[in-house]
Amino acid sequence: MIVKNKLDKLFGSAGRTAGICLLLAGVPATYYSLIGLILVIIGAFIAFTTTSSMLDIKNKRIKLSNNLFGIIPVGKWIDINPGMKLGLKKTRMASRSYSISNIPLDNHADDIRIMLFSSDNSQIMPIKKFATVESSKTELDELCITLGLTKI
Repeated sequence: MIVKNKLDKLFGSAGRTAGICLLLAGVPATYYSLIGLILVIIGAFIAFTTTSSMLDIKNKRIKLSNNLFGIIPVGKWIDINPGMKLGLKKTRMASRSYSISNIPLDNHADDIRIMLFSSDNSQIMPIKKFATVESSKTELDELCITLGLTKI
């Protein structure tokens, strides 16, 4: 059984908005020129590309993947060893975009992530993200039991 967990948008919220604008501008432009088709492809790539993790519980392996155009997963499977550990990490994702009048707009997103650590406690990759600590602790306990790993 493979469990898929969405993590982030690759280009952030400003990139997603720009990609949707390129996509919407490219659709009518395709009627007049093939350059519009290029705008549609670039816009779809920027707007819909995401990052996710895929956990194969049966074979005990995990993959951090970039989903190109939102549907084509690209990444490498990593086997889960008994010496690996799971832990929680608080993350703060920040992005800054500028308006036409050069006024900065800062966006901050705080969340809690379940992370996979190696046997020497170095961070390997995120597995899942949560908004609250309580829900992340519950899921961490379930994943530790399911995968047979210890927690930090």
